Amino acid sequence: MPNQALDNAVSALMRETAEQCLLTHYRQLTADEIISKAADDVVTVADLESEARLAEGLARILPEAAIVGEEGCHADPSLMDRLADRLCWIIDPLDGTNNFAVGKPPFGILLALADRGEILSGWIYDPLQQRLCTAHRGGGAFVNGERIGARSTGQEPPVAAISVIFADAARRAALMAHIAPHYALVDIPRCAAEQYPRLALGVNDVSVFERTLAWDHAAGVLFLNEAGGRAARPDGSEYRVDRHLEPGLIGAASPALWDDLAARMQAI
Repeated sequence: MPNQALDNAVSALMRETAEQCLLTHYRQLTADEIISKAADDVVTVADLESEARLAEGLARILPEAAIVGEEGCHADPSLMDRLADRLCWIIDPLDGTNNFAVGKPPFGILLALADRGEILSGWIYDPLQQRLCTAHRGGGAFVNGERIGARSTGQEPPVAAISVIFADAARRAALMAHIAPHYALVDIPRCAAEQYPRLALGVNDVSVFERTLAWDHAAGVLFLNEAGGRAARPDGSEYRVDRHLEPGLIGAASPALWDDLAARMQAI
């Protein structure tokens, strides 16, 4: 399917799903509609409804592609094996669930299409701002249909959002001791659907991620790289969705900012 036709179909599905499955529940959740999945990690009825609708719609758009959704993998981890398939849809039906559950932004939907572990296309939708970020490998990055180029904040020191939620105590201490002093730290949004646009749109300069699950990062990595920034493993290798359980990922608004941070990371 041509990229424009694919964009039209996917964006319509994302907007419809956000309207009917997310915004209808936003700030309306009852206690029994919020379920703990793990420590500091919840799922809501909105996540489940959104994933079901997205999976059904994506199966119509590209029936030959496998479907790997965050909540589906939580129920059946063997589904993650499909990330290496010839074609695979990757779904985060509600990124930023912890924010959504307490009635605050940011939150969004993340979708990606991969081929044998390589990311082909990505979509990031923020329902409150109605901001749709799209990217196709080799085709550039777009926000609401307008091509964009990644830009830094221009601040000195650069602005960094460093996620230590999933880092162990030693790793957290090393990041704070050896990386943090070189940057102006800001809070992480706990939402990749917000963090990657911040890196491309001049809000943040760099980010460090410890956990790199495909549904959280596939769309954002492609979007940032296609915008002219850089997202890659700390050793410089490409992020692949079929290796998403490996830790460590750096995102930056420019290759130069990425290089500076990666060099510092190698020392810890």
